[in-house]
Amino acid sequence: MAAEEKFDPRRETLVNETRTLFETGLAGLNSADKSWLAEAVHQHPEKAAKIGYERSHTGFIREITVTVADVERLYRERQAAGAH
Repeated sequence: MAAEEKFDPRRETLVNETRTLFETGLAGLNSADKSWLAEAVHQHPEKAAKIGYERSHTGFIREITVTVADVERLYRERQAAGAH
C-alpha cells in the first residue's frame, strides 16, 4: 500500500499503473458507481483527498483512496456538467 502523500507532478509523469481503494464508509456503493468514481478520480488526481505513489520497476503506481469528500465533489461536478 502506498503511503499517503500529496499530488506530485513529477511522479505523475512516471505513473504507469493506477490503483483505487474506497474508504470503509463507502462499502455500500454498487459496482457501477465504484467503476465510474474510480475512473473520474484518476482523471484529475490533483483533486483527490488521499493519494499516494508506490515505486515499481518501471515507474510509479498511483494509489487513490476515494473518500466521502471525493464522492460529493465528483457528483457535484457531474451534476454541474450535465446542467449546461
